[in-house]
Amino acid sequence: MIELLTGLLGHAVLSGSVLALAALGEVIAERSGVTNLGVEGLMSLGAVVAVMTVAAIPHPWVGLLMAGLVGGLGAGVLALASVVLRANQVLCGVAVTFLGLGLSATIGRPVAGMPVPVIFEPVSVPVLSSIPVIGPAFFAQNILVYFIYLFLPLIVHFWLFRTRYGLDLRAVGENPAAVDAVGVPVTKLRVMAVMIGGILAGFAGADLTLAVVPVWSDGMIAGRGWIAVALVIFAGYRPVWAVASGLLFGLVTAIGFMGQARGWPVAPAVLNTLPYLGTIGCIIVPILAFPRLRRAMAAPAALATPYHRTGR
Repeated sequence: MIELLTGLLGHAVLSGSVLALAALGEVIAERSGVTNLGVEGLMSLGAVVAVMTVAAIPHPWVGLLMAGLVGGLGAGVLALASVVLRANQVLCGVAVTFLGLGLSATIGRPVAGMPVPVIFEPVSVPVLSSIPVIGPAFFAQNILVYFIYLFLPLIVHFWLFRTRYGLDLRAVGENPAAVDAVGVPVTKLRVMAVMIGGILAGFAGADLTLAVVPVWSDGMIAGRGWIAVALVIFAGYRPVWAVASGLLFGLVTAIGFMGQARGWPVAPAVLNTLPYLGTIGCIIVPILAFPRLRRAMAAPAALATPYHRTGR
């Protein structure tokens, strides 16, 4: 029983890191007032590019960097269309998703099903990894997991809520006309935020293929990008809560896998839908049970609204 619980928690931490990384990127983008619905496609591109890169250069960090670069470039296309040209953000995001999925399926055919030659190996933390149950689950993971859960959310939180740049970014998401009037470059900040979010989405895809499931196959993102977008709402657009939500949904995913492995008398299709049912439940149930949470989960005022600059 102890081994089962340890394995469940370990898989939850590993799977949740992918969602947490993508959700952090979406928090940054949406705080600037841009809805990036292209996360799914950007994650898919990052996943396949990471595999193709390490097949040529057997070093996981190189694969991670290339995945982030591709994710940033894809997000740059989205930013150009939705921020600079002021096209509909929802349509642009969906277009980037389908473009990313189609492109990754095409370029990934030569490496489909091929085992990844190098991955991010687990690194045990002395003493802490020896703690029963939680030690192997939380302190015997790869270096990306430690960075995603311990350092990255704090860095993003500090940047958003304790620096002038973060204040400007959040203000752009709330009232772009007001901050533009005092000289803050609205377009520049929004483009930067979207591209940072795209880089993190690319990293999330690389995390999936270089640490969680070391193989590329078409469709392996399996809706994780959409779940990450929903987690941002559930987390109230706060980076630390977004990472915690990723861990929670990683646990839901792990429960589904465990149910299939242990032969629970539940259809596998039902177990596979647990993360998506959990997404719906976590958005609807808390608001119905605690109406005051509606304000805490409120989106930035200018979210998904293109900014048309007038004369100052």
